[in-house]
Amino acid sequence: EVIVHLYEEYGVECVHHMEGMFAFVIWDANKKRLFAARDRFGEKPFFYVRTGSALVFGSAPRAILADPEIPCAPDFAALDSYLGCQYVPSPLSAFAGLAKLPAGHFLLCSATGELTVQGYWRPTPQPRSLASAESLREELVARIRASVRLRMVADVPLGVLLSGGMDSGTVVAMMAAASAQPVKTFSLGFAEQGSNELPFARLVAHRYATDHHEVILDAHSLDVLPELVRHYNEPFADPSAVATYHVARLARGQVTVALTGDGADESLAGYANYAKVMQGGRVDLLPRGMRHALAWMGRQMRQGLPYSRLGDRLGKGLDWLGGQTPERFLAKMAILNDREKQACYSARFQALIQESGGGSPGLVIPWEEGMDGWEWMMRHDQSHYLPDCLMVKTDVASMAHGLELRAPMLDHTLVEFAATIPSEWKHDGTLGKKIFRDAMGSLLPPEILTKPKTGFGLPLTTWFRQQGAEWLRGTLLSEQAQRRGLFQPAFLARMVEEQTTGRRNWARKLWSLMLLELWFQEFMD
Repeated sequence: EVIVHLYEEYGVECVHHMEGMFAFVIWDANKKRLFAARDRFGEKPFFYVRTGSALVFGSAPRAILADPEIPCAPDFAALDSYLGCQYVPSPLSAFAGLAKLPAGHFLLCSATGELTVQGYWRPTPQPRSLASAESLREELVARIRASVRLRMVADVPLGVLLSGGMDSGTVVAMMAAASAQPVKTFSLGFAEQGSNELPFARLVAHRYATDHHEVILDAHSLDVLPELVRHYNEPFADPSAVATYHVARLARGQVTVALTGDGADESLAGYANYAKVMQGGRVDLLPRGMRHALAWMGRQMRQGLPYSRLGDRLGKGLDWLGGQTPERFLAKMAILNDREKQACYSARFQALIQESGGGSPGLVIPWEEGMDGWEWMMRHDQSHYLPDCLMVKTDVASMAHGLELRAPMLDHTLVEFAATIPSEWKHDGTLGKKIFRDAMGSLLPPEILTKPKTGFGLPLTTWFRQQGAEWLRGTLLSEQAQRRGLFQPAFLARMVEEQTTGRRNWARKLWSLMLLELWFQEFMD
């Protein structure tokens, strides 16, 4: 009823007066229109399709496809996008005709079926703060503390998903200071010691005397994949979804609401790939004309040549020479690059992609005045990776167990404040979140402040040589998959063989292809 009265007062502008996560629909009987909105960061989902006589909407495609008038068919252009970035980007969906309402947007639909979609918020560069670094550090801590306290308001048991990193560790520190009871923390580790984050999580748990719980995963944890595919509805290839699913199940045994550290990396330059892209930009010391000429020559040489590992590396290097920060970043983040797609896709798949709309849409955000490369990458991830991947991962994995997750780092006023912090104070050229690390120096163990970011990633390379090897062969090389005719069987077999024998690491690419095949089996067969 609060939302209804807010809408009565402000109309569609009501979204500017709301905080946190939401996806809702209001029917305005006076204006004969439907108003739907989704939160700024896409923490909650909203799918819809307009038929000849109705607007059908829901939190997941499965709910919409329950309508017998709506056909269930793949959108092959969306699947091409998925194989490029490990998720289906908004406003596309994996199902033909269905769309996602993008994060930070609202939808209006009249009684006559006129449909408009409009953005109301997006991450943008802010004027650089002129305050001192010390003042900004103090304000950053104060804003995070206030955001955590706000999300602790609940009449049910609370906890924290503790990865062993700085972001979730900060949330634990803030909660411990505001709570009269020990904070309940939930962490995840792997049987493979090289991938284990538990020692770092235990440091935080010990420091703040939390009520700590852990779960250990091994290759057999992949047995949940068919269940995950059903829950996610779309092909979704972030491997940490498996870990998030397991740790959410662990947490739900103790609490019904848990806080996470999601969102800080996109605001404070936390990802290691940002530094790698910027360091690779040293080639810009070469004259621009020379770089472009070398890149053009490389593309001409590769045309018509069969795919090879050496050719792929050469192509990446020449593309890097000829590109700018956006092109380099997208190339760095791609799951399957254009050359790999050409080698992997069948002629039939390529034709289906063209029939569906012609391939991956551009995800490049504009380069706005005042941006540098670091800022552009953060804005890009806030616009795409955060809402369409991270928030999808955590929402689906948690709601599968009835666990509500809250992300204090995604308070929009905190994100807008972080955008005013000068870029050079967010990183030192190698490590990101510099001002954040300095601010949290007295609250977190030094081992956590200096460790690289890891999160809930999976040791796929190891698992694909163990139990996961059978998953690969039984899924990607099955007769059922080959009858689909979307990929070159010989190339897939080569990828699987090189992966399982340790000759080459195709893990992320094979994972994406395997999840796609499982999606076809679940929703299309």
